[in-house]
Amino acid sequence: MPIGRHMLWGESVALDPIDWARRGLITNTGVFILGEPGTGKSTMAKRLAAGSLAFGTGVLSLGDLKGEYGPLVNAMGGQVIKIGWGLHTLNPLDSGPLGQALPRLDQSDPDKAQALRKEIRGRRLTLLLALCSIARGTRGAVITDAEELALGAALDLLARRDAQPVIPEVIHRITEGGPELRTAVRARDETDYRALTDGIARTLDRIRMGVLAGLFDGPTTAPVDMTSPAVSIDISALDNASDDVVAAALQCTWAYGFGLVDAARALGNMRPYLTIQDEMWRSLRAAPGLVERTDRLTRLNRHMGVASIITTHSLADLEALPTQEDRAKARGFIDRSAVTILGALPQAELDRLNAVRELTTNEAQYVASWSAPESWETDRPHPGRGKYLIKAGGRLGIPVEMYLTPRERDLYDTDNTLRGNVPAQAGAGVSL
Repeated sequence: MPIGRHMLWGESVALDPIDWARRGLITNTGVFILGEPGTGKSTMAKRLAAGSLAFGTGVLSLGDLKGEYGPLVNAMGGQVIKIGWGLHTLNPLDSGPLGQALPRLDQSDPDKAQALRKEIRGRRLTLLLALCSIARGTRGAVITDAEELALGAALDLLARRDAQPVIPEVIHRITEGGPELRTAVRARDETDYRALTDGIARTLDRIRMGVLAGLFDGPTTAPVDMTSPAVSIDISALDNASDDVVAAALQCTWAYGFGLVDAARALGNMRPYLTIQDEMWRSLRAAPGLVERTDRLTRLNRHMGVASIITTHSLADLEALPTQEDRAKARGFIDRSAVTILGALPQAELDRLNAVRELTTNEAQYVASWSAPESWETDRPHPGRGKYLIKAGGRLGIPVEMYLTPRERDLYDTDNTLRGNVPAQAGAGVSL
């Protein structure tokens, strides 16, 4: 995909993480974008998304907190699902596209169908554990072995039906108990069972009546279309909600969206995909252990044919994670991103970055020079808008400047409110 012109030599610069990996230029398809707010992180992601769609790659914007990707997805003939109170609901335990694939596999490949049922079970349990961690918060008690076993056993009992389970049903099964649940948690008697499971039942109640009430506690009202060229799960209605609500919403949408890719692969559809995850750190900092659970849900960028974009404005978000173990594991998301794209950054941020991605002195000075205007003159573009340094492996970075087409300015511009709806200028790099 054409990104722009090399800032020193003037030649065209293109980037396609899937093609770069296929040709051996990089070792994986992860892309990590870091830059100050307003200098074009989202613009870079949208350019990569638009180019990917043009080349036949499916695009998934999962947990769009600002509603930024909806216009692009709509323009490309994709599907936008808006989650929020009074909008659509999404059942986090819905097997979604994975469940849609099961009937066909039951007839064509029973062994693969059985493996897919195990995948669905694993995803449901991982997501439930993540939601329970969020409900208990950064200072809450860790989930015990018995509580995890109770959740798994309840899911197994509910899976015997054809319908999709919902969280209230999980609560009912655990509260009701019975021989199978008592055996699963290795309870000696009914009193012991209650002592082992009352805590997780209360946590699930808090999810149902607090964190997820009216959002993720009922059936899915807008199933994802597996044939759509692009899908955006828009949770912008929750942007001003509390951190635990946003964290839960992100976990649910990631799980549901990544299930689409797994379903496509199970059916033999090897179409490449590009996934976009903004605000990842806002979810990871909600509770200890979420980094590990998120990694299980989003491990697709390790497989050829699926590229992932993670964006953030500061690595300080990583340092705000609850535990040292979480912080160390979170660096793995960056380590597994073979391509790092840097927008304008202050020196303090570059110092943090050097601990993860080493820059040469000239590269660091170059990126820092885009960070702030040299004067107080108005009506001049920010010096960092549309300027990026593309780093891949140990190679020297590629400095590139992007210019948008008029149609892109309409689709990508998110600063109309700040400018009072004055049209963006056409000649100054990206209009963000």
